[in-house]
Amino acid sequence: MDSAPGAARPGGRTARVRAAVLTAAGDVLAESGYAGLDLADVARRAGVGKTTVYRRWGSVGGLVADLLAEMAESSTPRADTGTLLGDLTANARLVRRTLANRRQGPLFRAVIAASIGAPDTARALHRFYAARVDEWAPCVADAVARGEVPDGTDGREVIRAVSAPLYYRMLTTNAPLTVAMADRAAAAAAAAARDGAYLS
Repeated sequence: MDSAPGAARPGGRTARVRAAVLTAAGDVLAESGYAGLDLADVARRAGVGKTTVYRRWGSVGGLVADLLAEMAESSTPRADTGTLLGDLTANARLVRRTLANRRQGPLFRAVIAASIGAPDTARALHRFYAARVDEWAPCVADAVARGEVPDGTDGREVIRAVSAPLYYRMLTTNAPLTVAMADRAAAAAAAAARDGAYLS
């Protein structure tokens, strides 16, 4: 059973406190980056006592881990459009919408940057992406069943191939992420999958 800080999911006041603290933590990450994340400041913004935050999350790493867990849980469920290209396009547009968002984009950049030197944050980030990939990978299994792509196609690799160009552009340029870029990433991944590029 998960015993990480903030792992409990009770309702009532505790759930409201968790929601307020995680919202405040996300705001700070988006505004000031990981280096600006301070538990006392988060508590002040959330309108809760410092001891509550320190007792429940224990550290900045524990707070970020819970924030990423909450984001994975509340992410939009995968699409089922009836075609691989349609599903991958929906995925790519969701990734693009998240990364282009004024709050979510800076938040992800801050967490990605922090993960390089903070092993606990890196583990939390890996769990987040594993959950999102697992959510979407079944669309490739559906495509295999429909005969769109070869049997043995690695669904997780296909989903990663959709997101990779969008993250790379976000991290290496100042150019805005467009819907056309998302659609191109989806089309390229779908074409490669049809050609057997992701056979496991």
